[in-house]
Amino acid sequence: MWSRLRDRRLDGYKFRRQYPLGGYIVDFIALEPRLIVEIDGGSHAVQTVQDALRTRELERFVFRVVRFWNHDVLANIDGVLESVLQELRIVR
Repeated sequence: MWSRLRDRRLDGYKFRRQYPLGGYIVDFIALEPRLIVEIDGGSHAVQTVQDALRTRELERFVFRVVRFWNHDVLANIDGVLESVLQELRIVR
């Protein structure tokens, strides 16, 4: 995922990875359009309450948070990136 987001490769948007925000480390963040992209592995299937809390906490910083399953990133990176682009366009 990082290789497709870095160096403004996704439609010119600047992303950072492993970025600290409010006591959390987010997977990927685009500061200017205020979008956070989280990639969830299998363990997240059983921690939905914690993930929802984390999302609400991050949204308090006026960021939009989108989540994708790790499997989807690996199996359909182009589809995931298209979804990220759609989210970026909503944020604008």
